[in-house]
Amino acid sequence: MTSPITTGQIGTVYLVGAGPGDPDMLTLRAARLVMQAKLVVHDGLVDPAILAMAPAGARFVSVAKQRNHHTLPQEAINALLVREALAGNDVVRLKGGDPFIFGRGGEEAESCRAAGVPVHIVPGISAANGAAAAAQIPLTHRDSASIVSFVAGQCKGLAEQDWAGLAGKGRTLVIYMGVKTAPQIAEKLMADGLTPDVPVAVVENAARASMRVLRGPLAGLPDLVTRERVKSPALIIIGEVTAREDATLAALALEAAE
Repeated sequence: MTSPITTGQIGTVYLVGAGPGDPDMLTLRAARLVMQAKLVVHDGLVDPAILAMAPAGARFVSVAKQRNHHTLPQEAINALLVREALAGNDVVRLKGGDPFIFGRGGEEAESCRAAGVPVHIVPGISAANGAAAAAQIPLTHRDSASIVSFVAGQCKGLAEQDWAGLAGKGRTLVIYMGVKTAPQIAEKLMADGLTPDVPVAVVENAARASMRVLRGPLAGLPDLVTRERVKSPALIIIGEVTAREDATLAALALEAAE
């Protein structure tokens, strides 16, 4: 089989989804690219076990981002990818989850195309899909939800965003990057009409050995995050689907008692 990484006067940038963390959740193409990479530009959420798959001698550049502290601003990351490719280097740009779901992959792809740099998108299992699967929470279910929405919980102007209709009966809402803004999120959703007892799950470190799944009502979300000292990466899932495991266990217990 020929190598998926090309060589030439101008390098190619591969925007690769690294999934929720577990190396087993990489796509075959993503795994092959990492194992043949000479230059890896990666986010802070990429698991070290995935980085360890790269060959000896590979060069790593971390562009990890934390709330209110970025190793490099996004514009500098875009410029880095372009500069390396124009220097003739193929770049494996590893992003947690999927590069086109809150990964700013669109901006990086646009910058590459504008500079005449070939860019390929390698999708990954999104954080939402990975977290829900690991926690055995169905994002849709015939009896509970036929609509699922993804939103970012730390975008600018959070209070002014219109989330009306995104959560409620028959709907599932998945919130990325919402740990620090959990109080505002709970207040916002209840102000938009959700009842305080709507079930919520917080999935921390999804698909990793340290994964935790925490459950409670919407009104108690801020206290849950504070009490359990939840840290990123963590997703907040809101809707009836988060209580399905509890409901199933209760039904089985009742059946056994009878």
